[in-house]
Parts: sequence; C-alpha cells; structure tokens
Amino acid sequence: MELSQIIKLINGTLLTDPSFGEKEIVGAMGADLMSDVLASIQPEAVLLTGLCNPQVVRTALIADIRAIVFVRGKNPAMETIALANEEGIPLITTTAGLFETCGILYAAGLPSLERQSQEDNSE
Repeated sequence: MELSQIIKLINGTLLTDPSFGEKEIVGAMGADLMSDVLASIQPEAVLLTGLCNPQVVRTALIADIRAIVFVRGKNPAMETIALANEEGIPLITTTAGLFETCGILYAAGLPSLERQSQEDNSE
C-alpha cells in the first residue's frame, strides 16, 4: 500500500518532506515501547506510536521502518522532524488513537508485521 493512501485512510497529516508520501508500505505495527519494536517489527513496515521523540526515528533507522505515524494528535518537536527529513523517514500525525488507527489499516488490507516473540511460543 502506498503511504499516501495510508495518510488518506487515517485522515493523517504528513509532517516531513512531501516527496516521502510515495513510499510503498508492506505492513504495520503499533507500539510505544521501542524495545518491543526492535524485538518484533519486520522490515518495511509503518510504525504506529504515541511516543513522540527522536529515539523513535533512530529506532526506525535500525529496524528498517518505512514511516512513523503518531497517534492521538501527537506532534513531534522540530528536532525530531528535522532528523526524520535528514534520514528520509516520513512522519505522519493522526487524531485517531492507536487501536483505531491499527484497525483502520488492518481493515483496509495492511497486514501486521509484528513477529511473535519466543516467549509467546512457549506455552
């Protein structure tokens, strides 16, 4: 799914360079703990989060995340936006909550790119 379509679906606003809206996204994950993101996300996903600081962008670089959506109307500081522009990572904000945003994208056909942890498999 193209990022511009995701932005439209979630009634989002692109906060970074407009040319970033053409990226292809293959799935999504919602999380606020960056340690969970690093342990669980698969490459080329969009990350949905309420955490709004430069560490989110740095985590995206390490985990090959294609874009970041800030939920609940959160807006990152200019420092975070500047870092994302430097690194080519689109930042989007939406007024919808995390659960709702995940549901909208899942219902539109965007799959989850969250791996099960080893702990989840040990029943």
